[in-house]
Amino acid sequence: MNLLPLVLRNLSRNRRRTLLTVLSIAVSVFMFGALMSLPTLVEEILKDRANSVRIITYAKTGLSYSLPAAYAAKIARVPHVEAVTGESVFPGTYRDPKDFVPAAAMDPTQLEALFPDWNIKPAEAAELQRTRSGALVGTQLMKLYHWRVGDNLILHGVAYPIDLQLKIVGTLGGSVPPSAVVIRQDFLDEALGRPGTVMLLFSKVDHSDAISQVSAAIDTLFANSPAETKSESEVGFARVALRNYRLVFEGMKLVAVVVVFTIALVAGNTASMAVRERRHELAVMRSIGFTRGSVVSCLTAEGMLIGTISGLAGGALAYGILRLMPHLARSLGPLAFRIGFLPRVAIEGLLIAIAVGTVSSLVPALIAARRDVSAELRAVV
Repeated sequence: MNLLPLVLRNLSRNRRRTLLTVLSIAVSVFMFGALMSLPTLVEEILKDRANSVRIITYAKTGLSYSLPAAYAAKIARVPHVEAVTGESVFPGTYRDPKDFVPAAAMDPTQLEALFPDWNIKPAEAAELQRTRSGALVGTQLMKLYHWRVGDNLILHGVAYPIDLQLKIVGTLGGSVPPSAVVIRQDFLDEALGRPGTVMLLFSKVDHSDAISQVSAAIDTLFANSPAETKSESEVGFARVALRNYRLVFEGMKLVAVVVVFTIALVAGNTASMAVRERRHELAVMRSIGFTRGSVVSCLTAEGMLIGTISGLAGGALAYGILRLMPHLARSLGPLAFRIGFLPRVAIEGLLIAIAVGTVSSLVPALIAARRDVSAELRAVV
């Protein structure tokens, strides 16, 4: 027996209730997707960095302390090291204070060797070496502000009371943060009037097995110096940087679970009410030949269909809102560009919605199917 027409007919009988049920589950899927996207994104970033052969060196006393830029030349002589550059960050804004655009200052001669995953074109890397005020910009940032190669822009300092006038000489792609802006270290030093220091140093080794050895060698090299160092792999550094936010991420996951559980209870209560109102109708169906299994299947199919529609609607809403995040929350800076509705979260949200719809209908359907048909029919008369 084809139950689909009957299922669709039953769902359209009380359109307001069906719509409100769909909306409630869809909102829970949206909340789940929004709350789980950032923690899941962090996990994906850490996985991407797991195969990195880069080492990050920073001051042993903390990231707020600088290191001598001359350390780069000494690190370059350590065995297994292929390329080294210092990095300093210039927190800046573009046009509006909400348009947060931080620039990373590095040695332009080392970029291609250090970051092959950034898809830097050789011609653009050479142009950066020729242009003192040149900048390489992430592709998403280019699209957001409608920039083109050759455009000039001004970044207004947030931590420093200066403005940087830059010329875009190329783009960055691959695994680079989409909102990245890379400028020359010597240009930033000149603008700040304090050359010779960097916030941290990037080193690339020839193979991953050498990371521990090289890290220890670097720290030993600068032991007992005025600026001692702490060196670790890129993924290790990312874990340390995100350690202070771990509690926030765990809290977001907990809230997501609570939201889904609460909506599941609401959906279950709504389904129970709907089945209770139709108990006489179900008794008539049983009396004219519908089996207990077909009645349960019909009611469960209704819940499954509602869950599927809700999951798709909630997922589409989450995808759209998170896609607009760079425009809605520019003050988040680079993080706003990285947040997105990841496929893993989308699938989880859809499965949760289907499960909520199915289970919320299955339980009252089983209870209804166990009722005595003759007693229900007498109640109808």
